[in-house]
Amino acid sequence: MKDASLSIRRAMAVLAGLVGLFLIAGAPWIVQTSLERVLTALIEKVQSSPQYASGIPLFSLFYPLWRAIGFVAGVTLLGMVVPILIGKAWTFPVALAALSVPSISGMFMFLPYVSFVKGFPLPMTISWVGLIGFWGFLLLRPTDRKQKAVDLLTFTFIGMLATHCFTLGIGSQRMLITRMAAPLFDGLEWWILTLVGEVDWIATTLLMISIPLLAMRKESGWWLALIAALSALLVDLPTQLVRMKTLDYLYGSLLAAGLLVFLLLPAFRGRLVHATDDGEG
Repeated sequence: MKDASLSIRRAMAVLAGLVGLFLIAGAPWIVQTSLERVLTALIEKVQSSPQYASGIPLFSLFYPLWRAIGFVAGVTLLGMVVPILIGKAWTFPVALAALSVPSISGMFMFLPYVSFVKGFPLPMTISWVGLIGFWGFLLLRPTDRKQKAVDLLTFTFIGMLATHCFTLGIGSQRMLITRMAAPLFDGLEWWILTLVGEVDWIATTLLMISIPLLAMRKESGWWLALIAALSALLVDLPTQLVRMKTLDYLYGSLLAAGLLVFLLLPAFRGRLVHATDDGEG
């Protein structure tokens, strides 16, 4: 960060401060309003389609959980304003990790909202704010154009795959809760949901951890992203073949394959990971 000019550091500090304030003061209200609208719509939907009842406890848990994570991310961003101005090296990876939270969580909360609630999708504003900060930091970082392109593509695909994997995990739980054979699993198309959901949630976790590590050009970050993408691909693709009622697992496979291409291309990997004396990127 000390390589960045004072004007760039000021821009990053302002960006971090504004997103941090939004996550603390604005996003909590948006999440609560969104959750209540989704639950209200689901309660009405359940009257004619009881299988949708599983969404009520899941969304009641995960909307507030992501809000809490976002709140802490906001506090983190606000606390980093001065260190960013000073040019502390650790601020870039930490800020990027914090900025990924609203980008990912806003998109997750957006999907149930547009499925059940009419009108402007409120959670999308959280994702937009997060993406402005996330992309802003990547573009402001003092690197050449090719490096910026590699970073934008790779980090964006990491975020997209993380969101989709988390959403697939929620979808798997929703279906399992309402299965007719419960507590048993009536064949392969049901028990496979217990595998794909958990694997995708683990992949989400690995992808989010990989963001700050890759921001530091660490080889460990590259490996975590690779393992997550490969795991998602190897579990989503067969699940799609078993459960053909939806294409969601196909979309997950395509996102995972896209990220694998970026990670494995020598031209990309050479810019994502910088080797050091001890062999660690």
